[in-house]
Amino acid sequence: MKLLACIEQQAARLTEAGVSFGHGTSNAFDEAAWLVLWQLKLPLDSLDEHAELELSPAQQAEIETLVGERIATRKPAAYLTREAWLQGVPFYVDERAIVPRSFIAELIADASIDPWLSEQTHRVLDLCTGNGSLAVLAAMAWPEVQVDAIDLSADALAVARINVDKHSLGERIRLLQGDGLVPAQGRYDLILCNPPYVNSQSMAVLPQEYLAEPQLALAGGADGMDFVRRLLAEAPQHLSPHGVLVLEIGNERAFFEAAFPNLEVAWMETSAGEDQVLLMTQEALSRSSAA
Repeated sequence: MKLLACIEQQAARLTEAGVSFGHGTSNAFDEAAWLVLWQLKLPLDSLDEHAELELSPAQQAEIETLVGERIATRKPAAYLTREAWLQGVPFYVDERAIVPRSFIAELIADASIDPWLSEQTHRVLDLCTGNGSLAVLAAMAWPEVQVDAIDLSADALAVARINVDKHSLGERIRLLQGDGLVPAQGRYDLILCNPPYVNSQSMAVLPQEYLAEPQLALAGGADGMDFVRRLLAEAPQHLSPHGVLVLEIGNERAFFEAAFPNLEVAWMETSAGEDQVLLMTQEALSRSSAA
């Protein structure tokens, strides 16, 4: 069997099994391509080049087993391959940390945040860092900054350490363990945060793939805003006067606007639209806190 035919066959298996996507892919074909190419130790962007590659029976059997595990366990593919990609950068991941998929990564890569920064931007915080991917991308995008990365989970920070070392950024990224902004040290010129924001009603109906992730990284309370309320109340004292906070809230814009009706924000354009990520200045946050 040729590689492309194998991918199509495995995609049909995934579709028939009713697995859910959203951890790096959005459809059965892309998920199957990822798993097949990874199993064959081929670059994930090499499908066109290898589409006619003839697979041995042994290779086909290994692929059958891997896709079978994906179906049986309902674990995200990244937990099976121990690898996730964000903006073309590879990251190690396992069940100790959420699979990285933040839209903030797009804003770092396409320089959408850059107009809000200046020569005064020296200190960046990645809050709720998980596997450390946003901290790594920030350090890569802005070579002059120092990055702190905070997470409540010591397990997640152990995964983040693997990625900081993987990309040789140990001198510029500092990992801090603690609840919210408690371990933050000094003021930051930019805070990036992809917090737990899924509301309780949505949590109750999440597909199994999402339940395989640490719930600490997902559950945001009744309206998804439990962590965000604390963050916005405390952020002004942790931002420099010219500082900005970039916050991801996923599909919770209605709950966010209900909770903070008078907060001045800038909604950022991502591949998912203009209601997933927002930016707030220290000045706007301070006015809101005072009010």
